[in-house]
Amino acid sequence: MNETATFLVGLLACVLCSAGTVALASATVGDTQEWNFTVYLDDSEIGFHRFQLTDMGERREVQTEAQFRVKFLFFNAYRYAHENTERWVGDCLERIESRTDANGEPYSVVGLRAEDEFFVSANETEKALPDCVMTFAYWDPRFLTQSRLLNTQTGEYLKVSVDFAGQEQIAVQDATVAANRYTLTAEDIDLDLWYSEDGKWLALESITAGGRKLRYELT
Repeated sequence: MNETATFLVGLLACVLCSAGTVALASATVGDTQEWNFTVYLDDSEIGFHRFQLTDMGERREVQTEAQFRVKFLFFNAYRYAHENTERWVGDCLERIESRTDANGEPYSVVGLRAEDEFFVSANETEKALPDCVMTFAYWDPRFLTQSRLLNTQTGEYLKVSVDFAGQEQIAVQDATVAANRYTLTAEDIDLDLWYSEDGKWLALESITAGGRKLRYELT
């Protein structure tokens, strides 16, 4: 596996956990919201990442799908497919089921909140986590206040650090908007995230170990 592919395995494991927007307070039961991101490596489009959030009264369900292909000359150097369904009650994850194919390597994660713990089974390994767990839930900026987050590809419960990096103007859907920038750091992961002033996730960037830029653009 080349340097870029090796980096993407780790990076996408966190990037692809969950995403969307915080604009949930006005949603009514049965409302569905969708977000579509085009993903680039440097200037080359390599795939998409789609999210669908459904309001279910006291619960919310998030469905995620992502597919990437990184080409070298006329060959597919790296392929990635990810599907994930999460159900939330308030700020706490209630259940999760994800399937991932990372360049031929399969991952499976199933999690369920029961009694006073959250039980996770990942590739036949089981463990118990605290009662209230959050994933890398970009759709809810409250996740930025957490010190640990669940990686929905691998089932790892990662230590994270998040810092506010200031305000700046960025291009989104052919317009220039004011955005708040945050940096998120986990094991082998460094991301830049941008949110609108009303909390909508707008963009993501990360520099690979080989100096290439991975970029999400809202479409």
